[in-house]
Amino acid sequence: MTEHDNEAEADTEQPLIAHLAELRTRLVNSLYCVLLVFLPLAVFSKEIYHSIATPLINKLPEGTNMIATEVASPFLVPFKLTVFVAIFLSMPYLLYQTWEFIAPGLYKKEKRFAMPLLITSVILFYAGTCFAFFVVFPLVFGFFTAVAPDGVAVMTDISHYLDFILKMFFAFGLAFEMPIATILLISSGALTIESMKNKRPYVIVGAFVIGMLLTPPDIISQSLLAIPVWLLFELGLYFSKYFVSEPQEDTEEKDD
Repeated sequence: MTEHDNEAEADTEQPLIAHLAELRTRLVNSLYCVLLVFLPLAVFSKEIYHSIATPLINKLPEGTNMIATEVASPFLVPFKLTVFVAIFLSMPYLLYQTWEFIAPGLYKKEKRFAMPLLITSVILFYAGTCFAFFVVFPLVFGFFTAVAPDGVAVMTDISHYLDFILKMFFAFGLAFEMPIATILLISSGALTIESMKNKRPYVIVGAFVIGMLLTPPDIISQSLLAIPVWLLFELGLYFSKYFVSEPQEDTEEKDD
């Protein structure tokens, strides 16, 4: 191997090592942030769990309570929930760390659009989880407790309840990302605005199918998810015209 080849290999390896070191720094900073948020919250883990369980507790029949079927559940379940709450609250800083890692590899035009999209996606995810907690959960739990057969005491296990609400938070958070998904599909050139408009009937049907799968089998609960998803699709369609990709010249350079 010639000296020139050795220098070329060293130049190739060095950026990779530098990227890995940068990634490690961003991950460590993110972990520290989550830990700093978690530590004070851990003291109030029981109160946090009680607050999250309020939508179900308010709908339980008189004389019934939530139960813990495992020995360590009274400690581990609130602890687990507090970890997720810490991550949830740390999302703005985690977003910043993600942006700092990927920004050097973006073109100027991509930078101009990427940051607003990232911020908006986090806000929409927050909005989806809040919508699930304040609107959907009371209806869902009211329905489930009302349809319980006679002689069946509704006493939900705290661990199963946590798993259920985390799935619902994730599902509604993703559903509220519809505008971002629409904008990305159009701005990337995968679809056009006109083709997305032509697919509107399929989107509406798909939204009601998702609502049917994620909510109790009544039209009100299904509509509470389907209609916001449809409206968010329309919102993404409207703003997509500001993100339509234009042919980039090969001479366009990335920022240092």
